[in-house]
Amino acid sequence: MTDIRTEPDTATAELIDAEAAHVAHNYHPLPVVVARGEGSWVSDVEGRRYLDLLSAYSALNFGHRHPALVAAATEQLGRLTLTSRAFHNDVLGSFATALAELAGKDMVLPMNTGAEAVETGIKVARAWAYRVKGVPTDAANIVVAAGNFHGRTTTIVGFSDDPQARDGFGPFAPGFRTVPYGDAAALAAAIDEHTAAVLIEPIQGEAGVVIPPDGYLRAVRELCTEQRVLFIADEIQSGLGRVGTTFACDREGVVPDLYLLGKALGGGILPLSAVVGDRDVLGVIHPGEHGSTFGGNPLAAAVGRVVVDMLASGEFQSRATALGDHLRDRLEGLLGSGVTAVRVAGLWAGVDIDPEIGTGREVAERLLGRGVLVKDTHGQTIRMAPPLVIRATEIDWAVEQLKVVLAG
Repeated sequence: MTDIRTEPDTATAELIDAEAAHVAHNYHPLPVVVARGEGSWVSDVEGRRYLDLLSAYSALNFGHRHPALVAAATEQLGRLTLTSRAFHNDVLGSFATALAELAGKDMVLPMNTGAEAVETGIKVARAWAYRVKGVPTDAANIVVAAGNFHGRTTTIVGFSDDPQARDGFGPFAPGFRTVPYGDAAALAAAIDEHTAAVLIEPIQGEAGVVIPPDGYLRAVRELCTEQRVLFIADEIQSGLGRVGTTFACDREGVVPDLYLLGKALGGGILPLSAVVGDRDVLGVIHPGEHGSTFGGNPLAAAVGRVVVDMLASGEFQSRATALGDHLRDRLEGLLGSGVTAVRVAGLWAGVDIDPEIGTGREVAERLLGRGVLVKDTHGQTIRMAPPLVIRATEIDWAVEQLKVVLAG
């Protein structure tokens, strides 16, 4: 399908050098320059094709340039793109109504990025603690999980245990307690009368698609209900069809007090995030206390409305379930042959590479040479998050490329 590539050609190298010279070095991209995308495939500046198994960290759940999403964006571009929330627009209400219905909640607070959604969730939880629960001013705490990744603002990295994200960026905001992920007993011990919320990822993405033990999410829900604490689920990567259900919390039949959404909500076209909850929680935020100039803009809302409609059909959740089973079967066939562990939830996989084969980064670079795009994390793990429009035959081909790479 794709010629094996060894070194970047001149045109690619020049573009990479230009980026390195003038773009801050806050990323370490693989040496490919993408110029076009459609469905599950992208092409570089030389016309070589690559199967995209990253989907921009799940922002491209519906693939590159999905026709329905492009049509919605194009139509809205021709009418109105931005008003700010100083005025109403004719799209936001429809989007919020549909998203609230999809989540089974009352209200939506729209923002732009995932990190903004998390910051918003933190503010809402603290306001709720002070105004509803009666926690003394500035005494609220929020319990988080070790191994978390919720974004890169200074507040958020302050409760990260990843030294690369955290070291050198303090001092950090107080008010967070960290417990082991998946340990309900440790969580119960950390909650006290001043706890405002428990903030967790139902499945930890950046950590390497770490799936908690069965029953953990139910235990979180029960503890939060018993202790009168908000359960905030960061579904920014795991939600919106990725794991075979609309939300990863659906896998255990639990409903958090607040959903934090982003990435795929913008259809892979533009940033769009949201906090979704009921009126008795989100209603604690009053005019002037929180906002964003671009949050809820009509262009994003128009695309987001179509995303919600696509999810409401259930088609993409069904595809993620069936194709995820297929992906698991193929990946588990590599265990003992350069792969030490596989974790799969829907179309989302963490694959641990035997150190004798190389690092996750090295395997990702070798896969790039064979026309497959993945991303490494935490040294020995590669993540796969194919667009939900991928075909089984494409999964087969990609795993075959991984098999070749592992064999040396």
